[in-house]
Amino acid sequence: MEFFLGNCIDQLDFMESLVQPDLLRTRIRLWSEDETALGHLLPKSRNILGAVLYRGEVPRGDAARVVNAGERQARRIVSRLLDAGVLVSESSRAPLRLAFPAALAARWMPGLFPEKEDSRRWVQT
Repeated sequence: MEFFLGNCIDQLDFMESLVQPDLLRTRIRLWSEDETALGHLLPKSRNILGAVLYRGEVPRGDAARVVNAGERQARRIVSRLLDAGVLVSESSRAPLRLAFPAALAARWMPGLFPEKEDSRRWVQT
């Protein structure tokens, strides 16, 4: 039993060193700011993401209060985040939860997956 629990703790420590959960919120916030600057997300998107990160989920009815805007603007912000694949919801009335899209794994959790090697490096000329 001690061996098993020791291995579990070792694996948890290893995964924590790869994911760096204490920096996850910062990486997601920076990503949302970049996406907003590029016009892919609407301003205040990071407010929704921050609330979801803090609470685990956000009821859709709270979105307007979280972004300090009207219902229509809150729906637009949430819609863009859903379209981007960073939020999920079981239905149009269900709470919003954070998703971890594979396309953002390198940005949100660097080091978790090995970087792709440049295949040209191995081509002999």
